[in-house]
Amino acid sequence: MTIANTTVLIAALMPVLTMGLAKASMAGKKRSEGGYDNSNPRGFAASQEGWRARAVAAQNNSFEALPLFVFAVLAAQMAGLDQVRTDQLAMAFIGVRIVYTGLYLANIAALRTVVWSLGLGLTVAIFAPTLSLLF
Repeated sequence: MTIANTTVLIAALMPVLTMGLAKASMAGKKRSEGGYDNSNPRGFAASQEGWRARAVAAQNNSFEALPLFVFAVLAAQMAGLDQVRTDQLAMAFIGVRIVYTGLYLANIAALRTVVWSLGLGLTVAIFAPTLSLLF
């Protein structure tokens, strides 16, 4: 397995870990006190406020970013692009997504948007050379 393939696994786990932070912070609270409700997880997520609500939003954004990233890595590998380059860009993507999540939780919106854009740019850069194979 390549480094890029490992980053795909990490990217797939990041949304779960992000929401896990919000759930873990409620450990010990009963459902009636706003604690995690496993019988209604979406209701729990929708009822969050503050940084926990931002954790839910960061989780959703991570799920949204995942398909394009997975496609980029697979397309680059199927096209036989330089694996070292693909690995480096994929690792950078993970680093950027970690920073993005931290900025989301900290409610630093303007910088978060810049970092999100950087993540999108890295994803496009991973498979951009494959587009030239079409022409």
